[in-house]
Amino acid sequence: MKLSKIHAREILDSRGNPTVEVEVTINGTTSRGISPSGASTGEKEAVELRDGDQSRYQGKGVEIAVSGLNKEVNSAMAGQTFESQEAFDKRLIELDGTENKSRLGANSMLAASIAFARASASSKQIPLYRQLVERDQYIMPVPCMNVVNGGRHADNNVDFQEFMIAPHNAPTFKESIRMGEEVFHTLKSLLTGKGYSTGVGDEGGFAPNLKSNEEAVEVIMEAIKKAGYKPGEDISICLDPATSELWKDGKYSLFKSTKENFTSDQLIDLWEQWIDKYPIVLLEDGLGENDWEGWKKMTDRLGKKVELVGDDIFCTNPEIIQQGIDAGIGNSVLIKLNQIGTIWETLQAVELAQKNNYHCFISHRSGETEDTTIADLVVATNAGHIKTGSGCLSERVSKFNQLLRIEEELGGQSSFAGKNTFKKS
Repeated sequence: MKLSKIHAREILDSRGNPTVEVEVTINGTTSRGISPSGASTGEKEAVELRDGDQSRYQGKGVEIAVSGLNKEVNSAMAGQTFESQEAFDKRLIELDGTENKSRLGANSMLAASIAFARASASSKQIPLYRQLVERDQYIMPVPCMNVVNGGRHADNNVDFQEFMIAPHNAPTFKESIRMGEEVFHTLKSLLTGKGYSTGVGDEGGFAPNLKSNEEAVEVIMEAIKKAGYKPGEDISICLDPATSELWKDGKYSLFKSTKENFTSDQLIDLWEQWIDKYPIVLLEDGLGENDWEGWKKMTDRLGKKVELVGDDIFCTNPEIIQQGIDAGIGNSVLIKLNQIGTIWETLQAVELAQKNNYHCFISHRSGETEDTTIADLVVATNAGHIKTGSGCLSERVSKFNQLLRIEEELGGQSSFAGKNTFKKS
């Protein structure tokens, strides 16, 4: 695959903030990749390069990252032949020369990596998921839809960031997404009836001011039933409280609602109570990224009851994931492309997790774009579940629409993950 040109530009993400789009031309075929951006980010994530020039986009411009690709990277790589995604991404990593991609920026490197993968697939006239991983059979994922937003994703009084529904009792992805959308619209009617706002947060979930954090779970349960489904049997609940954002002076501060401070043990107690009371099948970032001792306690207590997903604590980084495996931390890894910065490294992270019987939960970012790469990624890796926001906003549903296309294209070469993904004991 001979690369003839890399061209980057500054475009906008779903928040109206700048991000990097890259076009890569190989074998006469040009394709694009776009990098997303997160709001609640892990300390060990690969670095997103911003200009810091307050006269443009309040310092969030990405002209430095764009210039690095258009000048240095294009000059160094144009005209070269790359035999694989690994070879292309390793060359990017070599040019950057830092441990955390801080010189060229993970945002520019990821956009280039995605563009190369897409151009490679196009030049071979195969779908992107087959370019990423070639299989005889693929698994279509359960969509974990973020229907109530809080934390840093919404200007409301809910401390916990994401309350999700997982419509798993369906024969196909197509039917699963239908079930989820029906609950989403039913939830809107319920919230309106209760006098709550139905404005949405960054990821398209409703962002009302509620009486408590727990009321978010209760109103979702009500919506599932009112839509004609059975909680736990047809549709279960997943949580991402994003507790690293709540960590303050050695405790977890629920500063939006009760003003209470929780120790690690107290927060584990809360999660256990909720898991026993509600059909919660997945808990992401139940404790903060630096609370390894707490994570071990939580895993020992809850690891057989629920999928415990590490996001901030792992940052899609194979080296850190291995440390977690060795320490017995969690049983699942959240996979975010821009946390590590290249397609190849992301696939390495997935392979490591799956070889050690950890689940992989493929994820978008709160600052998203129309790029649908994660839809192909979740199918390629047979990860079985994906989160990409709620039942509205085009940058979210574009991923669902791509999965509908993929399922139709695969036909008998795919099966729906369904209940096999969530087995609550």
